[in-house]
Amino acid sequence: AGPKEYDTLKVFNVGLEDTIDFGWFIFGSWSLVKGVAKPIFYILRFLYEYTHNYGVTIILLTVMLKLMFAPLQYKSYKSMKQMQMIQPKVLAIQNKFKDDRDRLNKELIKLYKDHKVNPVGGCLPMVLQMPVFVALFNILYMTIDLRQAPLPIIMGVTMVIQQKITPTTMDPTQAKIMLFMPVFMTFLFLNFAAGLVLYWLTNNVLTITQQVVTERVFAKHWKMPGTESDGTAR
Repeated sequence: AGPKEYDTLKVFNVGLEDTIDFGWFIFGSWSLVKGVAKPIFYILRFLYEYTHNYGVTIILLTVMLKLMFAPLQYKSYKSMKQMQMIQPKVLAIQNKFKDDRDRLNKELIKLYKDHKVNPVGGCLPMVLQMPVFVALFNILYMTIDLRQAPLPIIMGVTMVIQQKITPTTMDPTQAKIMLFMPVFMTFLFLNFAAGLVLYWLTNNVLTITQQVVTERVFAKHWKMPGTESDGTAR
């Protein structure tokens, strides 16, 4: 019927707290999401005992999750950067074998293998974080705490910044089209629970910080994949 308060339901001792379905998302109950959501819910409540502020609690939780995913995020950024480095070779192969789809695919696979680049490596952290995002969606949608905080506009701005500093292999036209994504997400998040928006906002800020640090500290030591330290091809 609407947002629910866990403790109020549990005090009746008749199982009403189970009406908070942490596994629900679009197509029914996902056991994976439920398995992630309940521990996050308990962590949120534990942190709240010390902060007495759900906004601060969600920020702390986001920092914890970000630290946990930081190694994967680093690998993702490195993979995207390496894909950007070999993009001229990818375009050359696409132009050369544009009329031979089978040969094109074989040559691209060989190129990725020779340069030890995973073309989908940049997507892995996002895929692994989806159960966490969906779990938080369920928790903050189905419970009553932290609602109606005006955060989507700031979140949209951080998405634009993040998109600008993330390595991409898209052509300029595609990149411009993708700039509509933050606008779409901002309007979408207007109807989401404020706690979820706060999580996404904090996650964006931390991601931007990590990418800037990675670019300035680590990326300058990366070489073109598939080359020796002196820049010569293997």
